[in-house]
Amino acid sequence: MYLVIIAWLYVVVMMAVAEALSSQGTVLGAVFTLVLYGLLPLSIVVYILGTPGRRRARASREAAASVDEGDGGGHAADGAIAAERKEG
Repeated sequence: MYLVIIAWLYVVVMMAVAEALSSQGTVLGAVFTLVLYGLLPLSIVVYILGTPGRRRARASREAAASVDEGDGGGHAADGAIAAERKEG
């Protein structure tokens, strides 16, 4: 996955350099090329492709926390905490 990302960024940087150095191109156009063809789409793709890994990491953290907790609930047992009463 990282090889494709690096290759795509390389192509986009070369496109931006070509636009900036062209006689009809501008630096602003090169910046827009870099952002709109490179950074924005890649950030979306990397986020979507990283979802299964984040899901696995969250599940393993929750599993480790439930083993450490003892009962696996992560909260106090019923009736262990008295309700707060207002004197009036």
